[in-house]
Amino acid sequence: MTFNRPYRHKHLLGTEGMTADEIHSVLNAAESFFDVSRRSVRKVPTLRGKTVVNLFYEPSTRTRTSFELAGKRLSADVINISTSSSSAVKGESLLDTVRNLEAMQPDVIVLRHHASGAPHYVAERSRSHVVNAGDGTHEHPTQALLDAFTIRRAKGRLDGLTVAICGDVLHSRVARSNAHLLTTAGATVRFAAPHTLMPVEAEKLGVHVFHRIEPALEGADVVMMLRVQRERLAGSYLPTTREYSRTFGLNEARLALAKSDAIVMHPGPMNRGVEIDPAVADGARSVIMDQVEAGVAVRMAVLWMLAAPAEPAP
Repeated sequence: MTFNRPYRHKHLLGTEGMTADEIHSVLNAAESFFDVSRRSVRKVPTLRGKTVVNLFYEPSTRTRTSFELAGKRLSADVINISTSSSSAVKGESLLDTVRNLEAMQPDVIVLRHHASGAPHYVAERSRSHVVNAGDGTHEHPTQALLDAFTIRRAKGRLDGLTVAICGDVLHSRVARSNAHLLTTAGATVRFAAPHTLMPVEAEKLGVHVFHRIEPALEGADVVMMLRVQRERLAGSYLPTTREYSRTFGLNEARLALAKSDAIVMHPGPMNRGVEIDPAVADGARSVIMDQVEAGVAVRMAVLWMLAAPAEPAP
């Protein structure tokens, strides 16, 4: 039996350009795979005989581990490659690395790279399916999909919700991918960041821009805090992390400005006590661990949609 997948693209490089139908098709498939991950035997034969290569040029815990688990739970052969253990340390270019990997006939290459646009560069030159696992400050599509999956499970919908995304927006590929996805799905997105951490043309993403956190939180259904990305702060973007926490950190008093049933999210890793108070991160309204669990199911759905034979999800 064939199965018609609304997502018909060879690669997943970003959420920009995805239609609402494509977004919900991935989320619906992830619902099926979410149940697989809670079985006593967490494996289906969907990608048996397929090979997934996780090629990571940046450090990662959640993304790389969840892609590895996703591939293995789909019965694929999974190979993990990090920069420190590859010929990149000897000066090999990204293109040469990919060409050598392609000679081994992988089906999917999951790529995280510090350069914005690197997955697009590889996709144009690759026979394999390419999944963007985060490129520079550009996009992180599977993070946005798992965020949407978590929101939809908690709220029952995406359409009509108000989502406040607060923190280091300037360096956040998560913020950009979420802006594209959530606005397409019918949500209202607010960006809140100090002037130095807000992109100049943020409004072009279809979001409402705030330079103070308090008005952005008022009446929000979802509050998503972003990590202060110290490794990308090349200039004087912040006075001190203590000052940032005092003026822009999410604590219980500020969270009270959102709706009483608002949920709290964070893509991780967290700087506890900087952008988010530990009492909020671990509080009853936090769905941060739900995001981590959702990551495996969503990435299973993405790998299935790109590489599986034409058959239904389990």
